[in-house]
Amino acid sequence: MSAEAADREAVTGSRPSTPPLTSWFEFILDLELLEKYLQKPNPDPSPVQLVIQFLEQASKPSVNEQNQVQPPIDNRRNRTLKLLALKVSAHLKWDLDVLEKGLTIPVLNMLLNELLCVSKVPPGVKHVDLVLTTLPPTTAMAVIIYNRWAIRTIVLSSFPEKQTKPGPHQMNMMNIVQQEKELTENILNVLKEQASDSIMVLEGLLAMKKDFYVHTLRTLDLLAADPSTANGETESSTAGLRISDDELHCQVHYDLGAIFFQQGGSDPSAYEKSREHFRRAKELYTKLDSGALHCHLDEKRLAGYWSACRAVTGASDPSDTQLTPYGQINSFIRSHNHQALVEAFMKDNVQLSLPNSFRHSVLLEFQHKVQLGDRTLDEVCHKLCVCNAVRDALEGQVLSVSYQQLLLKPSKRTISFLLEVCSKSLEKDRVSDAAKRNMGIFLKSLCEGLEEVPLAYMVSSHRSFMELLLDEEKKALLEHLRKRSATVNLSAKPLPSFYDNPASANVSIGQLEQQLVLSLDPRRIRQILLELHGLAERPFWRVNSKWEVPVDYINVILATKDNLTRDLVYILMAKGLHCITLKDFGHARQLFSACLELVTEFSPKLRQVMLNEMLLLEVRAHEAAAAQGSTDKPTPDLVSRVRGYLEMRIHDLPLRQIVGEECAAFMLNWRENEYLTLQVPSALVQNNPYIKLGQLLASICKELPGPKESRRLAKELWELVVLVCSVSTQHKRANDGRLSLIKHRESSLGIMPRNKFITFIKKLREPLVLTTLISLFVRLHSLVRDDIVNEVTAEHLAIWPSTLANMQAVDVEAVAVTVKELVTYALTLNPNNQSWLITQADIYFVTGQHSAAMHYYLQAGAVSSDFFTKAVPPEVYTDQVLKRMIKCCSLLNCHTQVAVLCQFLREVDYMTAFKALQEQSGHDGMDSYYDYIWDVTILEYLTHIHQKRGEADKRQVAIKAIGQSELNASNPEDVLQLAAQKRKKKFLQAMAKLYF
Repeated sequence: MSAEAADREAVTGSRPSTPPLTSWFEFILDLELLEKYLQKPNPDPSPVQLVIQFLEQASKPSVNEQNQVQPPIDNRRNRTLKLLALKVSAHLKWDLDVLEKGLTIPVLNMLLNELLCVSKVPPGVKHVDLVLTTLPPTTAMAVIIYNRWAIRTIVLSSFPEKQTKPGPHQMNMMNIVQQEKELTENILNVLKEQASDSIMVLEGLLAMKKDFYVHTLRTLDLLAADPSTANGETESSTAGLRISDDELHCQVHYDLGAIFFQQGGSDPSAYEKSREHFRRAKELYTKLDSGALHCHLDEKRLAGYWSACRAVTGASDPSDTQLTPYGQINSFIRSHNHQALVEAFMKDNVQLSLPNSFRHSVLLEFQHKVQLGDRTLDEVCHKLCVCNAVRDALEGQVLSVSYQQLLLKPSKRTISFLLEVCSKSLEKDRVSDAAKRNMGIFLKSLCEGLEEVPLAYMVSSHRSFMELLLDEEKKALLEHLRKRSATVNLSAKPLPSFYDNPASANVSIGQLEQQLVLSLDPRRIRQILLELHGLAERPFWRVNSKWEVPVDYINVILATKDNLTRDLVYILMAKGLHCITLKDFGHARQLFSACLELVTEFSPKLRQVMLNEMLLLEVRAHEAAAAQGSTDKPTPDLVSRVRGYLEMRIHDLPLRQIVGEECAAFMLNWRENEYLTLQVPSALVQNNPYIKLGQLLASICKELPGPKESRRLAKELWELVVLVCSVSTQHKRANDGRLSLIKHRESSLGIMPRNKFITFIKKLREPLVLTTLISLFVRLHSLVRDDIVNEVTAEHLAIWPSTLANMQAVDVEAVAVTVKELVTYALTLNPNNQSWLITQADIYFVTGQHSAAMHYYLQAGAVSSDFFTKAVPPEVYTDQVLKRMIKCCSLLNCHTQVAVLCQFLREVDYMTAFKALQEQSGHDGMDSYYDYIWDVTILEYLTHIHQKRGEADKRQVAIKAIGQSELNASNPEDVLQLAAQKRKKKFLQAMAKLYF
């Protein structure tokens, strides 16, 4: 032996040899191999994987000489592969549990359809029309298996989650997941449509009292050898695998019970049918031997179904000698035996048989009845809540909110019952040390949390408390109770006036601070602050880090000499501002009114600050109502207050820009253009960029549509916006002194950052103002893109400059994003504005989103013609718009739509239409659109094209369209126009359904 051979033998001999996997084609070469293979203890691949491989190979599409994909060929190889898949399933004794776990719905559908085929089930005949008693045994059994699978699949598909299982890769790997999902949905839709038929077939089976037979490997071999002879033999009662009628009836009763239970959600009467089927399944299952071949029921699931049916139907079964814990609870609820229900919960604290989720759901059900007005159930709710709390405590779980609320005002009776439940829950001999420790912690927390000292003593003197707590813990807790009992509590009376001093109360600072955070009542806030200042001298406006007032006001507020007043002003303002952000304007008014009343007496500056904030509150409240659809105009008083703010000339007063911003937006929205243009002081315009922006917009809107004056004002607004959208460049110097990097930053030359500019725009609702801004940004967008062919259109473009001085400084991306945001926002306010819709469509068109562009072009036409019941105005569907729609359809490969749209132009574009009709691969309805063509020349060209291609069917459709009498060229012009308008309307409506 050579050295190399010795080395190879040594290497291979040192590793355990893995037996090679058996390939699917080996079973075709040796038909006897399958039965031997299936007898192995753990064959690899498994039988289910073999089924997948056989069907995968049998269903592979073929490719012809023209490289076109064709359906699988029905040849001997594929028939053999399908038969092998059936034989493997027969080896599994047609166990649907096994097959459903290993095969996807499409694969199992393919397998069972093949079973129907080889079993000689008459094709084209509904199963419900077959008489099972007249069919050969294996044929009848194939029908039964298929319909059982159908209703089981419907039930399984209704579950929220389903594991993904491998299936045959019949499609392109890029799309296999989506394709298989769509195929599964299609199969499920068919099964659901035929569900009633499947149920009738299986119900008919239950009337048959005889044994059944299903295909085995032997009968399938006979079919393969001589189908005519085999079918004769399978008609014999001795052929196939025998299944007793009790066994099959038991399985079918279970399957029917599951489908009727699933239908019970929409048809409550189905629960009765479900209960009856499950009852029969239970009876039959007890009769069966443990080695049943065809009946495999999950006993726990059957018991669960049975309990659920009894719960929803309220029925009782004399055969049940002992109810399950769930059944007992449901029985007590139905019979209104609330005392027994509470005792069952107490017993379960020892037995721990009911899950916490079920116990809490029972409590929620009773609480819901109380909320609906049944106050007699209050005590039951309290007792169930206590039982659940003790159970949670035993297991170391977090106690529920309901229990915490119950302890806010506990009665002696409630505490007594709680202690009783604790005692009974510890009666079990084998209570774990952890459960005892958890109960001790629970009782200790209960004792510490009770406000009333007598109730706390009641807990601390209880036997369970004495046994479960350590001596040190008991001693410390009792000492704490003695100190509390020595303190005299003074009750606080309600304040008769906002400025009255409240009565003192012995409450901890922490509790008062918590109340201070939660309260929205100005009087209560002042009362709490008085008590806190009586207990400690520190700045309580810092209690909550989320209390914020504007930076402009902080110095003025904190300069207040009296600490109590300072805290009160700060907290009232902070809480009011927070309420405004939540749109809780009612509480905000109360808080601000109290604050205004407070500061009026000592600070004119703070008084004016509060008046400004209250004005901002009213403006925001009115604008919020308008955004929700309110058409109420602002009151003259509110308009007068806004004007007063804009004319205000008080020196040394902190002014927030947001107030001016909201006032400017308010005036624009309510068309106070004359006032903004002439009456606003120039100092305020120079100090607040939002007011300057509002004044320019008001001036331009006031002058439109007069182009001369508006162009001068438009140029000023144009320059302002260009600076907002500009960027500055910054050079970074490297270590060697060279400029190595250029950074682009938002320019600081604009009157405001672009994000704040967008925020201001989104406060505007006046259509003319928004149209003006859209027009400006559309022109700016066209200039920075520098694409004359693909420009976005809008109204009033003529008022803006046609050149840009420093184009390199403008941030192209910022302009593109802004114009999209602006148009999208405008359409949320008025989705039916034709001009904005066309602009939106143009934006999508120039950015290559052609389907979205078609959506908006069609929407613009729809809103201008009552959904195409009238003719679309020519100013909406201009030739430019129509040509863009034609281009969109062309790029979407919808060539027949292109040809139809070419007729809409003022001069029919025959060249584009003919070129489109020459395309053979289209993604639209093709000849289904021929009825929308009214131009005879295009129809004649269509007949010629189809004649040339040999497409006789499509040629007939074209000839039928051209033969309609209303298209006769000899007709009067008004008849031809009417025919064209009718086809236009129907075509556009069809397109709208396609693209909307």
